[in-house]
Amino acid sequence: MEIVVAGRHTEVSPKFRAHLTDKLAKVEQLAPRAQRIDVLVSHETNPRQSDSSERVELTVVDKGPVIRAEACADDRYAALDLALGKLLERLRRTRDRRKDHRNHAPIPPVDVRPPADEPVDEPAAAPSADGAVETTLGDSPVVIREKVHEALPMTIDDALYEMELVGHDFYLFVDAETAQPAVAYRRRGWSYGVIKLDTPVSTGIAARTGGQAADDEVRVG
Repeated sequence: MEIVVAGRHTEVSPKFRAHLTDKLAKVEQLAPRAQRIDVLVSHETNPRQSDSSERVELTVVDKGPVIRAEACADDRYAALDLALGKLLERLRRTRDRRKDHRNHAPIPPVDVRPPADEPVDEPAAAPSADGAVETTLGDSPVVIREKVHEALPMTIDDALYEMELVGHDFYLFVDAETAQPAVAYRRRGWSYGVIKLDTPVSTGIAARTGGQAADDEVRVG
């Protein structure tokens, strides 16, 4: 299993790299099929944030879903321990869930893209390397980044599980019971919320939702 270490606004010493290799050996026990672990170590120079100046982000690239975790502390060794604890817990949940789902038939995918003959109001921009398309909103400085993901219907429980794996605060998906586009989001503690659109996916209106934590953004200026 390859370990790729990068530093942002900081140097990663050979001593810390060796410490990483020793600590991350536990990952292979829970994810034997993992191909790579990406480690990003960053430093916040603002003295007002000294208590969380060191951040460690861990991403496991597996044949299944990408699993990640991150944590901040005033010391990068402590940040690594916190992030690794979160990562190992998510890997355990993934392993247990795979065992539970072995005998379950997979839900067929739903095509949430609009019909091919549906009129397009504006010319399509060329997609970037990750499949995202950026367009400018009229004459304004607003740039909208769009990305279409293949959607697999899933239950709310599955959506919350996937959201926890990637460590995001919200997750777009297609509800397997109602065929409606929905978003699950984190509230406080172990409290979550779910918002659904009262339009079935089959109408094609929800063509930009489902099955992926959104990394799209709107930038002004």
